[in-house]
Parts: sequence; C-alpha cells; structure tokens
Amino acid sequence: MKRLWIVMALALLAPALALAHFMVVQPTADIVVDKEKSVVTVDLRFAHPFEQGIMDMAFPKQFGVLVNGKKTDLKPELKKIDHPDGRTYKVSYKLTRPGDHIFYVEPEPYWEPSENKFIIHYTKAIVHAFGLEEGWDELVGFKTEIKPLTRPYGLWTGNVFQGQVLLDGKSVPFAEIEVSHDNKQGVKSPAEVFNIQVVMADANGVFTYGLPHAGWWGFAALSDSDKKLPGPGGEEKDVELGALIWVYAVDMK
Repeated sequence: MKRLWIVMALALLAPALALAHFMVVQPTADIVVDKEKSVVTVDLRFAHPFEQGIMDMAFPKQFGVLVNGKKTDLKPELKKIDHPDGRTYKVSYKLTRPGDHIFYVEPEPYWEPSENKFIIHYTKAIVHAFGLEEGWDELVGFKTEIKPLTRPYGLWTGNVFQGQVLLDGKSVPFAEIEVSHDNKQGVKSPAEVFNIQVVMADANGVFTYGLPHAGWWGFAALSDSDKKLPGPGGEEKDVELGALIWVYAVDMK
C-alpha cells in the first residue's frame, strides 16, 4: 500500500515537473517600419509559455532598452498588472530613431520551493526600427547572456536560429538550451516532452534550432551560479542562472 501511494504521488507531481520556467520579454512587434505606428508595448512576465501559465513576478531589478550603445532605464515607466496567479508588468515605448532596440530585464531572484533553489533569468528581445540593421548582436552585459549569431528578426517559419551562450563573457561549451513556444495559438502536443524542446550547444557554446511554427520562441540556457542566496529559512540555497532571448517567426504565405 505504501508503494502504491508513492507511485500515485509521483504521478501527480509529473505534470508540475514538466513545466519549465521562462522569463518573458515580449514586444507587440519585432519590426517597426511606420513612424506613425512607432509605439510598442512590452510585456514582462514569469511564465510557463507553452501552457500559458504565469507565476508571480516581483518588480524587476533592472529593465531598460539598449540602442546604439546607450542604455535607457525604463523601470519608472513600468505598470503592474495583477492576475489571479500573480503580477506581470508592461510598458509602452515610442521608437524615435533607426536601429535595433534591445529590451532587457534582470528580475529579482525567484524562490522555487519545488526545486529548492532561486531562479534568475537574464532576458532580452530585439525590436528592429526603421530599416537600420545595426546593434542586434550587441551584448547587454549580463552575468550570462545569449549572443545572437542569426539576425533575431525578419525570421520565416522554418529558418534556423543560432546563438552563443556566454557566462562571465566566456562561451559555455556544451551548454543545454531549453526552447519554448509562447503558445497563444493553443497548439496541442502529442506528449508533454514536446512542450519544451532541448538542444545542446557545441564546444564553442553555439546552438542551432529550426523554428517550426509562427510566433514567439524563447531560448533559455541554464547554468548554476557559483554564489548562493539565503533561503526562506535563512540557510544558503543554490541559484539557477538563465540566459534568455526571444525571437519571432512569421509564416511565408
């Protein structure tokens, strides 16, 4: 009987274990060409993108936009949105100059009791403005970051996206990258393992993934921090660091 209860408990836990956490930075457009429609709204949320679930997100440690080598702090402009499952944030931003705009966020550490550790996902998304293809591969300067090797906009469904995983400015050999679709279209997967794709980087930290469906795709390269943080009880706990980037794919019609 005891063994039966253990099996049942594991079965109940299985769906939760299959859910992967992703910090989401999602603008309303990845390409802006019309100066009359140059305002983008950027959503910030901590989520299970494929399942369309959200978790509570504290006010971020930093949030801004990097354009032509200059960072602008957008934290004062953020608006909090309360949901039944937690807080998300958004900001409206007017693009006024040509070039690639890198929206980036460093969240406060998120305590995940089921994994007994903190999670910090350094995340970015790029918006191309007014035809100047310049700046999309610039680094924000995060502790860990994905450097895009493929231009991260103007992507057709079926294109491949390549990036390089960096930690402390150095490549991460054979890094494992989780890939998730922001499944607003309600795509049904035949099994839970389809919800999160997994690819391995090469010896130079470079990974490749083909985009099979239209919409936003998130790439999360996870690593363990060499530092710990005090947990709810005061004891030192592990910290998961994530380097995330979001790109958008469009169907060719």
